[in-house]
Amino acid sequence: MTGKVFRLPTEAEWEYAVRAGTTTTFSYGDDISRLNEYAWYWDNSEGKTHPVGQKTPNVWGLYDMHGNVFEWVEDDWHDTYKGAPADGGAWKDEQRGAYRVLRGGSWASMLASAGRPVAASTGLRSSNIGFRLSRSVALGPWQGMHLWGWIYT
Repeated sequence: MTGKVFRLPTEAEWEYAVRAGTTTTFSYGDDISRLNEYAWYWDNSEGKTHPVGQKTPNVWGLYDMHGNVFEWVEDDWHDTYKGAPADGGAWKDEQRGAYRVLRGGSWASMLASAGRPVAASTGLRSSNIGFRLSRSVALGPWQGMHLWGWIYT
């Protein structure tokens, strides 16, 4: 519809975006008592997903990075990060497996920025799974430099 190419973010890109320059448990800090401001989770979700943008975004303006729905990323599932690409690219096996990575937690589960991702079958469908689209944009004369734009659906 737009003529632009969109894709799922890599797991590394997703974690970079959720952290928004922080090293804390959540993108807004370590104070779990503030979670209600930023996330839909078990205690406040009424057991369902909610429209995007009703909670406070992280400092980069990204909504619902904690909770609401798990989000698909491009990477294949691996038990550890040993052997993961150092450049932030998607970790895809030569022969794609049946499991991919979900990040972010949902209204019913984990929420921390560095929370261990979940392995999910590519055929899995659920009301607490969604996706965020990314678009690589070349920035001027800098070759290899990209800006990731995020669209949440």
